[in-house]
Amino acid sequence: MAQNIIAIDGPSGTGKSTTAKMVAGELGYTYLDTGAMYRAITWVLENTKISFDKNNQVLINGENRESEIRDPKISAVVSKYSAIPAIREALTAQQREIASAQPCVLDGRDIGTVVFPNAKHKFFLTADYKTRAARRLLELQNAGKAGGETQESVEKNLRARDEADSTREVAPLVKAQDAIEIDTSHLTIQEQVQKVLQSVGEVARCNNSLNATHKG
Repeated sequence: MAQNIIAIDGPSGTGKSTTAKMVAGELGYTYLDTGAMYRAITWVLENTKISFDKNNQVLINGENRESEIRDPKISAVVSKYSAIPAIREALTAQQREIASAQPCVLDGRDIGTVVFPNAKHKFFLTADYKTRAARRLLELQNAGKAGGETQESVEKNLRARDEADSTREVAPLVKAQDAIEIDTSHLTIQEQVQKVLQSVGEVARCNNSLNATHKG
């Protein structure tokens, strides 16, 4: 069993990436953004080396491309590239290589089922579509990438991506049988993080810093 691996899966807008980052920070683990790797491959497919800087920003051939891979145009097509077996095989190997060298928190859609099926701690985050769409739209607005997007258009895109991710033949989006499901629809990000930390037995040590974050 992979003792120092925490797998957090779920669809977009459930808060899994933010939760994973905060859990990794509290535990002193490396945060591995596997979704960023697939977005990076979508952005550029040839002669690509993906890495991360000290702030967990994705680097493509040594250059920071975090802004480009978060563009809505990439979100609209990333599922298509994620479904290609050769791409998944190559990136899964890279993810395992990175995570084998240090304790890691990984978030994605197949971490607990394919990448690390033997992870000691597995979580699957869910939320209702209206909540997910509102979160995603706010994220786009804060990044200056909302354009003409509305909550309705964002929700439509989320539903389409869920359909593509859950029905693909290779590594579909599905909850691992031994994963703990957390509905984040009515939870603050601090509450989500506490639920994960409590499950891995670290909640007492981290309460003070989480409370400080919440007050700030």
